[in-house]
Amino acid sequence: MGSEAIDRLIGRLVTKEEVRAALEADIESVEREDVLALVKWFTTRYPTAEERLAYVRQAYARWQRHTPD
Repeated sequence: MGSEAIDRLIGRLVTKEEVRAALEADIESVEREDVLALVKWFTTRYPTAEERLAYVRQAYARWQRHTPD
């Protein structure tokens, strides 16, 4: 798939029905397990709210530096 086709897919408007269907779809068990594993890792790595906020602030600053205008 070419970059123009990808850009069209990314930039297209979705209908209310498409959004509703995506929001109401069940989460696959593999995806749920992956999310829970990431949450467990993150909360173990950053056990306090203070540490989590510090990480988010650093990550946000990093993203801002690398985001094209």
